[in-house]
Amino acid sequence: MSDPQFITLPVADGTEMRAYAAFPSSTGPVPGIILLQEAFGVNHHIRSVADRLAQAGYAVVAPELFHRTAPAGLEIPYSDFASAMPHYGAINNEDLTADLQAAHAWLTTQPLVITDKIGSIGFCLGGRVSFLANAVLPLAAAVSYYGGGTHLLKDRAKDLHAPHLFFWGGLDEHIGKAHIAEVIEAVEAAGKPYINTVISYADHGFHCDERPSYHPAAAAEAWALTLAYFKDKLGA
Repeated sequence: MSDPQFITLPVADGTEMRAYAAFPSSTGPVPGIILLQEAFGVNHHIRSVADRLAQAGYAVVAPELFHRTAPAGLEIPYSDFASAMPHYGAINNEDLTADLQAAHAWLTTQPLVITDKIGSIGFCLGGRVSFLANAVLPLAAAVSYYGGGTHLLKDRAKDLHAPHLFFWGGLDEHIGKAHIAEVIEAVEAAGKPYINTVISYADHGFHCDERPSYHPAAAAEAWALTLAYFKDKLGA
């Protein structure tokens, strides 16, 4: 992996968005991935996921989705969701679409990146945004980990460009089984390809080794499937 960096991306609405970028050590060409944050910012954990993906052979960009309301580089402790709420509540699909388009446009201008082999992955809030990304961008693969609120986007299932891989925790009290069913039924009704994975013994946030709900086995199992899925769809 080459040295990661912070970059600033212009967004169509005139705002600027900081993002974390990580590249593989390969001289290319390589697939690209848009990595979408939890409600706590592009923090140490999200940056570590970006680094892991870069080590696996992907060019990665992780945009700061709260850039309109939060200072650049804001990181919120996992124990302080209340501080995330004003920023979480301020985002909307129109702004997020502009942010996703900015991140995608940046990846497509990188000489190293195969422009038709770009995917997305997101966790928690980012899981929902990854679903939106698949609807508004010409992606080749998309992954959502425990994306709360994704059922509110179920009408966009018909717009999905790429196969979508979903992970949910069976012990997750933040996302009801009925909401999961709404998402999967909408994707199926739209005739879009998907993989739906419920890990019965995992809770919300099971992938994050900096949260109390971290489940090492579930995280390892989901990550192995994620890498296999990206390798199949994107080719790294």
